[in-house]
Amino acid sequence: MGQAQDDTGGVHGTVAAGFEPVRDAFLRNFAERGERGAQVTVYRDGHRVVDLWGGTKDVEGDAPWTPGTAQIVRSATKGVAAAALLLLHQRGDLDLDAPVGHHWPEFKARGKEGVLVRHVLAHRAGLPALDRPLTPAEALDPDLAAAVVAAQAPFWEPGTDHGYHAQTYSWLTGELVRRVTGRPVGEWIAREIAGPLGLDLWVGLPPEQAPRVGLLGRIEPPAAPGGLRMRPRRNVAEAYADPASLTRRAFGAIDPRPDENDPAYRAAALPASNGIATADGLARFYAALIGDVDGGARLFTPATAALAATETSAGPDRVLVVGTRFGLGYMLHGGASPLLGDGSFGHPGRGGALGFADPDTGVAFGYVTNGMNKGVTADPRAQALVRALREAL
Repeated sequence: MGQAQDDTGGVHGTVAAGFEPVRDAFLRNFAERGERGAQVTVYRDGHRVVDLWGGTKDVEGDAPWTPGTAQIVRSATKGVAAAALLLLHQRGDLDLDAPVGHHWPEFKARGKEGVLVRHVLAHRAGLPALDRPLTPAEALDPDLAAAVVAAQAPFWEPGTDHGYHAQTYSWLTGELVRRVTGRPVGEWIAREIAGPLGLDLWVGLPPEQAPRVGLLGRIEPPAAPGGLRMRPRRNVAEAYADPASLTRRAFGAIDPRPDENDPAYRAAALPASNGIATADGLARFYAALIGDVDGGARLFTPATAALAATETSAGPDRVLVVGTRFGLGYMLHGGASPLLGDGSFGHPGRGGALGFADPDTGVAFGYVTNGMNKGVTADPRAQALVRALREAL
């Protein structure tokens, strides 16, 4: 590993020979794209080849980012929640073609008897929003939130179309894990995924880890040549602006929006949105989905990894409006969320974070930041790093 230069943007860390383009792109994110504090980590064939960090721990502050600094990764958490369900399937405890109501009888209400577990993973359950949004306090109560979701009528016939379940994915996946295993989803992830792999990754932050986590904030980066964003479209802007649209209602299933810097929010387990990780924790997680990793064994069998990476939903997304592609629980490479290549699977987090695996190259990627952009997918900073990684390979 070669030592990264520490003379531009306060960047530290290491890159293996041949991966220097990733370091250069990371430096440019601070110089050209408004980055305040961030970390990027890449594994190849189970070995770490890039680990870079820089800037400040808090978006507004002067304490430096350190190798152990963690951040909320928002919807990048969904990839971890999906792994929980797929691992239960791999172990024979959960049938992807079984009705959700088989494990969760109350869920059958109001025409949801035909919702299958695979529909939940592929955003085809028809439940992206709630008739009455939950308050932040209600959203953190797993019993109450699960009861509200169970009583909700679907917005379309389940299984016939797809639309991003931005917030409700938390209670759908979390309750399935709890019904099948008898354990809360955050505890199950800690014991079965994060613990065995030694991941700095939590869904429900333990109090002793709280000092490691930086404070998020909004940034307005300058326009940067080559910065890749989802192409602005009138209908997308209109959907986000319309309070009655399914788009706004899906993202507003918790209203008002929770304070992501609130310790109570961070300590709760919302597997759609409030996972906390270092870039290494996120990248190491994805590395373990596709192979053995230094100090830990592979999580997914090749057959399970194929379920994650095989297209299950594609086309115009009823919530995100643009075309999206999903495997079982994971976004796939495409215009809405460009990854490394056609075989990649992973998940972005609204505003910046990104984690994915690419079985074709043996690469796993993790990027976390404290500066939240407005976009849902295709953050220009993450995409600059992905393009540089593609160049390096």
